[in-house]
Amino acid sequence: MTIRVTVWGENVHEHKSDVVKKVYPDLMHGTIAAALNRENGIEATTATLQEPEHGLTKERLAQTDVLTWWGHAAHGDVDDAIAERVCEAVWGGMGIIFLHSAHFSKPFKRLMGTPCNLYWREAGERERIWTTSRNHPIAAGVPESFELVNEEMYGEPFGVPEPMETVFIGWFQGGEVFRSGLTWRRGAGNVFYFQPGHETYPTYHDANIQRVIANGVRWAYNPAKRIDDPTVAPNRPVDQAPEKITERGPKLHKAGEQGLR
Repeated sequence: MTIRVTVWGENVHEHKSDVVKKVYPDLMHGTIAAALNRENGIEATTATLQEPEHGLTKERLAQTDVLTWWGHAAHGDVDDAIAERVCEAVWGGMGIIFLHSAHFSKPFKRLMGTPCNLYWREAGERERIWTTSRNHPIAAGVPESFELVNEEMYGEPFGVPEPMETVFIGWFQGGEVFRSGLTWRRGAGNVFYFQPGHETYPTYHDANIQRVIANGVRWAYNPAKRIDDPTVAPNRPVDQAPEKITERGPKLHKAGEQGLR
């Protein structure tokens, strides 16, 4: 079994900032994909904002088992139709991992249905990430805690729905804490949000961060057949009811009609 991963990158900072170019000469999405491709059973390719349809055609998403998403400066440049297409793929069973500032991306906000706001500070401060769910598959092989020398502070409250699990909590040198690894299920799709990953710091070169993302891919993968169109509400005719029934009252809809109910 091979898990097919598409690593989506906004691909803006890497071309505008000399600092980011130096930290990620192979680009952030390239660095993440390269780490995943060193894992057994994972095959990662990349897509970016600048490609036609942002590299996320219907065909590409149909062939993607898990999508990772990093965005920051150009959330508004993501086409609404493409963002909706991503959400529909998740509802149908595609796994998705949102990284760092993707908390404000269109797909994440659509899937959460909340503001997804938080406190932040860019001061290069130390972050200690604590594993709060030791037996969770995403935490496999991850220490009880590990340290990032420099990270952007994200602080509570985090305006998201109550998660299924809180796998990691981050503590920052300035005193704030943040639920840094959270999971949800949306439709048939598994969703994982992971906080570390500010573009000016070498976070995605860190072995523990790479381990968490690889674990997240395996957790988010849904081997079941993808639901073709999770947005429809198909009519079930009387003769297909599990128990025999007799029709009563007036009918407003035709047999076999589909629509949003």
